[in-house]
Amino acid sequence: MSKKNISQEKIIQAFLSSAFDRSAGATSLQDVAASLEIKKASLYNHFESRDAMYDATIEYCAQQIGQVDFLTQKVQEAVESGKTTVSAAIKKLIARYFSLFDSEPLFKMYVFVHTEQYFNAFALKIVQNQIEKINNDIKKLVETKEAAACLTSIILQQLDAYIAVRKETIRQNPETGAGSLFELPSDNNIINKASRLVDAFVNSLM
Repeated sequence: MSKKNISQEKIIQAFLSSAFDRSAGATSLQDVAASLEIKKASLYNHFESRDAMYDATIEYCAQQIGQVDFLTQKVQEAVESGKTTVSAAIKKLIARYFSLFDSEPLFKMYVFVHTEQYFNAFALKIVQNQIEKINNDIKKLVETKEAAACLTSIILQQLDAYIAVRKETIRQNPETGAGSLFELPSDNNIINKASRLVDAFVNSLM
């Protein structure tokens, strides 16, 4: 193997890719090293153990997912000025939000965190923070906390379904590796379903 300039971030991304293919629990240091084409011993220059690598991956996901906003200032201003309806605004935001998580590296981070939430308290906290962040954004568009909570639930249920379908699509197209797997056409059926559910719910409030 040739000597390579490997950073902690590259190792974390390799861990995420292996976890996506095999699961986090089944991912070994050798798997990560092999994907980076380095010796396993080289990983110890960056992490003292596999557990340290796993913890760093969780922290990395927290930082990256935490930077993703559901509501944009432009859409909020359009609703407040009456240029668009709440329903139209949320449907637009859904399409944008789903597309963000349908691209690397957020796609694999989402799968990783939402799988690990059942085994790791920090991963669960990331998921809870994501829910809270979307809920707080939607509260800026609707009148009641209850309505915001319902819309948040609709959006995240459909996003979970969307990611699950996309993951299966990737599994059925193994030739689409990193970078090219996201060239697969998006499945708009779930996005359209989420939009219809939002429409129905918002109309029920009127």
